Amino acid sequence: MKRIYWRPHKISRLELLVIALMSLLALALIEQLRFDHRLAHYEEKMAAAEMAQRAMQTVRAERVKQGWKPNVKYDPTRSGIIGVLVSSVTSNKGYIQAKQTSVNPNFAALIVHFLKEANLQEGDLVAVGFSGSFPALNIATLAALETLKLKPIAITSASASQWGANDPKMLWLDMERLLVERHVFEHRSVAASLGGIGDLGGGLSAEGMGIVREAILKNKLRLIEAPTLDESIAERMAIFRSEAGEKHIKAYINIGGGSASVGTHLGKKMYRPGLNVKAPLGAGRLDSVMNRFALSGVPVIHLSKIENLAARWGMPKAPKRAPEVGEGQIYTERIYNRYLAAVLIVLLLGLLAAIIRTDWGYRLTRMARIKTDQEPPEQMI
Repeated sequence: MKRIYWRPHKISRLELLVIALMSLLALALIEQLRFDHRLAHYEEKMAAAEMAQRAMQTVRAERVKQGWKPNVKYDPTRSGIIGVLVSSVTSNKGYIQAKQTSVNPNFAALIVHFLKEANLQEGDLVAVGFSGSFPALNIATLAALETLKLKPIAITSASASQWGANDPKMLWLDMERLLVERHVFEHRSVAASLGGIGDLGGGLSAEGMGIVREAILKNKLRLIEAPTLDESIAERMAIFRSEAGEKHIKAYINIGGGSASVGTHLGKKMYRPGLNVKAPLGAGRLDSVMNRFALSGVPVIHLSKIENLAARWGMPKAPKRAPEVGEGQIYTERIYNRYLAAVLIVLLLGLLAAIIRTDWGYRLTRMARIKTDQEPPEQMI
């Protein structure tokens, strides 16, 4: 004869409390035992950031030799990459926090990420629009390209906005030449314009225009001095085509907001910071180097709104200490231990089954119950 057992008709509060506590404990374990997982291309990212850091240290050492002294109010990390408020070669307004944020070698790792996302391969040609306004990003870009063994064709807007490379004794073109001479980088710009408003030196004094023009010639670069912005854009495109020869340019990198590179302020805002694989709506109404490449199907990496990019990838805004190589979410991500989660789920399901489908839970908690006059029914045969 089969035995019939009495079972409680519902789960007690104490049993529910046990289930809840075990579930919370499992959740806490899963959260606390997450671990860092290296993202794709970790080694290349680290190598690029280390190269960028070495380049920044080289520039700083040279500026110290020239008598430069850090102003910790504006250059709190004493990088030597932050310029001054006003000089004869200052072309336009600049934002000190954006410049401070850009002085981070880990931007080189971020640019590696964008280049890999664009599916570039070793030996591919990349057109670059450098800006004297963001020398740290120029350095990060060269470090990323050379780490991945890509071949840059770079054109520079040689003047700089406030806090950029606007020291007449050390323009970006001088930094670039120094880094090649010290064997940090292999590549440098092939041509340069005066930059400034309209890419025609707008915003510079006659003295400043003379200094920038002399720097371009001293560094033995082709001078772009077209009479109009449209002609300056066309000349840049002609130089890129000439330098590329029979090969195709596989990406364009814009740094900052140079007039010829991005066009008007509207053109700068059309593209989102980072990788743009196609031209945005309305791009055909404006003319710029970036638009021409994007409209022809060439991926564009837009290095603008630097503080937004830094926030997105876990890099500090206007840091007060020099960032270390390897900092930021571009290298690793915190992930859950799937095996631990699976084991804990199985254990919780087993606990639920034991409590709901058997009288185990009742028997386990019976001794903790307050006894009443009514005793549970006995086993029936």
